[in-house]
Amino acid sequence: MLRLSARFHQTEFNAHDLPCGGRWESNMALSATIYRCALQVADLDRPYYGDHTLTIACHPSETAERMMVRLLAFALHADDKLTFTRGLSRDDEPDLWQHGLSGEIDLWIEIGQPDEKRLRKACARAREVMVYSHQPRAAQVWWQNQGAKLAQLDNLGVKRLAAETGERLKSFTQRNMTLQCTIQDGEIWLSDQHNTLNFRLDVLQ
Repeated sequence: MLRLSARFHQTEFNAHDLPCGGRWESNMALSATIYRCALQVADLDRPYYGDHTLTIACHPSETAERMMVRLLAFALHADDKLTFTRGLSRDDEPDLWQHGLSGEIDLWIEIGQPDEKRLRKACARAREVMVYSHQPRAAQVWWQNQGAKLAQLDNLGVKRLAAETGERLKSFTQRNMTLQCTIQDGEIWLSDQHNTLNFRLDVLQ
């Protein structure tokens, strides 16, 4: 049986500091739906073991699927220093990022299909940039148009969720969630008391 370390990390945000999908508004605290998640991560590939208490704001313009992809991205890169940002409305901020001790950006995470210009700027600022795409049709067109250009960026990684994976992720959505995420050899297991999802991500770059 896999044993998890007892280390506990709490990640809490005020509503005014939370990501809210594609837009940021001063009244977001009133319009956003707040979700809370107790997340347990066992990543045998890194390795990393830890517990995180997360508070996530979902703006009305953000789908449940996209919010869950943000949560999945956190699980795949879980770290004490990884934080959510104010979202894509800020040109200078991704969906999640991680800073080093000196303030440098170690990791920059985008959800969706960012344009080439945005990703070039991100790669110039951060040591590593990751994109998680979750809309298969849009992602296919985006990659056909941008893939060759983005291949020039050595510190960029791009992964895509299959259509059925995005749909299944939505089934985990609750206002208060308790999730376990295990990663081994690139395979991901996500579970709660009612659902279990086993999948891999398509690696585009």
